[in-house]
Amino acid sequence: MNYKQIAEEVLQYIGGKENVSHLEHCSTRLRFTLKDNSKVNMSKLEKVEGVMGVRQNVQCQVIIGNDVVEVYDEVKALLGDSLSHSEEGPRQKQKLGSVLLDFVISIFQPLIPAIAGGGVLKSLLLLGSILGLISDQSQTYQILNMIGGAPLYFLPILVAMTTANKLKVNQLVAVSAVGALILPEMTAMLAEGATFLSFGVDNIAYASQVFPAILTVLFYAQVEKWFTKISPKPIRVFFVPMMSLLISVPIALLILGPLGYNVGTAFSSIIVSLYNQFGWVATGALAAVLPLMVVTGMHKAMIPYAVSSMSELGAELLYLPASLAHNISEAGACFAVSIKTKDKRLKSTAVSAGISALFGITEPALYGVTILHKRVLYAVMFSSLIGGAFAGIIALQAFALVGPGIASITMFADQANSMNLVWAFVTLGISFVVAFAATLILYKDKAAIEEKETAMEGAIVSDSILSSPVNGKVISLSEVKDDVFSSGMVGEGVAIIPDEGILVAPEDGEITMVFETNHAVGLKTNNGAEILFHIGIDTVQLEGKGFESFIHSGEKVTKGQKLIAFDIDLIKEAGFDPTVICVVTNKDNYNVNSFNLEKLVTNDSDILAISPIA
Repeated sequence: MNYKQIAEEVLQYIGGKENVSHLEHCSTRLRFTLKDNSKVNMSKLEKVEGVMGVRQNVQCQVIIGNDVVEVYDEVKALLGDSLSHSEEGPRQKQKLGSVLLDFVISIFQPLIPAIAGGGVLKSLLLLGSILGLISDQSQTYQILNMIGGAPLYFLPILVAMTTANKLKVNQLVAVSAVGALILPEMTAMLAEGATFLSFGVDNIAYASQVFPAILTVLFYAQVEKWFTKISPKPIRVFFVPMMSLLISVPIALLILGPLGYNVGTAFSSIIVSLYNQFGWVATGALAAVLPLMVVTGMHKAMIPYAVSSMSELGAELLYLPASLAHNISEAGACFAVSIKTKDKRLKSTAVSAGISALFGITEPALYGVTILHKRVLYAVMFSSLIGGAFAGIIALQAFALVGPGIASITMFADQANSMNLVWAFVTLGISFVVAFAATLILYKDKAAIEEKETAMEGAIVSDSILSSPVNGKVISLSEVKDDVFSSGMVGEGVAIIPDEGILVAPEDGEITMVFETNHAVGLKTNNGAEILFHIGIDTVQLEGKGFESFIHSGEKVTKGQKLIAFDIDLIKEAGFDPTVICVVTNKDNYNVNSFNLEKLVTNDSDILAISPIA
């Protein structure tokens, strides 16, 4: 893959580097916080080679897969110092919920590598102790255990760094403010009973705490900005940090620290009480819906709970056990597809995606296999439900915050309960076997079906004449004001300037795709030609407004059947071109000739002749 080229095209189609307010990445996605989401060219972004998919809600999430780190480095290099000035310029107004979720993800997402690395190291040590390979009383064990525990102990410091980075305030001073709370001398003083200006200070051990650090940095950010405004420039370099620390730390000790501690305790207690009330049903249900949560990126909303639970309780018993069932189900389903399919490209994708899922990375499996085949999705959800329910019944607990998989299975090692790791392996086995078997039963290979139909119908396929899908004026594809279509890159065909907002089937066939915003439809005709109808230029930005679909993917349609209704006036008022594009995407297999160029046509008028290349 050409990582630099991917990075350049991604930046171009999200509105340029000046539109980026914040950038981070997870295991498979680039996550952009943008100033103006309307500048994203979704259709072109999805066509970038190396991009597996795009999701846009709170953040613009560009799914790259296993090469995300390399692409991230290239994007970051291209952005340069532009992020340091990203607060400048107009910003798109967002809902409070969206801003809050973006803030939470930006803080917690970068923490995972450190917490995961330390957690897995501790779990490996624990497993070695259980197996008698190393004594937990030895100094070697204790040193390595402290190394593994360091990220969790210094969690307030790590949170201070990510929060300060998100708020664009001085990271080192923010870390100093939070670091004061976990000083050994401070901890000892609080334990003995401390006062500040005659006010009692609560005895709280702030090590491993998340919410006190977040609240402290939020307050510090406001103090820093205020003192920066009023401070004379010659003394700003020491005066602003001094005053910020002088005010922020005492307020944190007296008010914000106890408040954050109680919030974190209540947060974990609520989740645990829900688990205790609903038990295995909650774990099974969460596992079953995880495919949909991961596709939309909403699974990241579980990270604050998981981090809080790990710091408060030392273990997590809902999200990670459910993730184990889901991840391994994705692997089992992919391997079943790789065995059953005759499509070489899908077989290759399924094998590599299955291996990734087996190691805890599910996005390649989801975007490459699962969501493209609804029967596979059903099999994964069913298997996840069974595996998750089993994990809930035996009360499986995780002790490291990392994507559960075969390589990180030691995260379930428990010195107090050696069976916990055994049950994790059983959960893994159940999830894999059920997903594998269910997929073998449910999945119908499209390549095999087409091969059978071709054998039955004979090798010769007939020509096809397409009538106009809309009433309007036919124009050459070269006149379309979009380089992707006008250059013939997508396929050969024509465009129609519509007089009426109704798209109908120009020929009998099967709907292969209905874009989620209803502005694009795919149709496969009886002679195998794959037709794409694209309503308007850049109308994906309308997010479905003004479009109504009357069909679904996989549906058989007949000539003249209504497919999509669209509001031409609304499209124009929004500043978009309503031209309807009609192209044959598998153009290498067909000769395409056009009729009635520059003429007004109706649904009865012929516009394209499509004949297979001998």
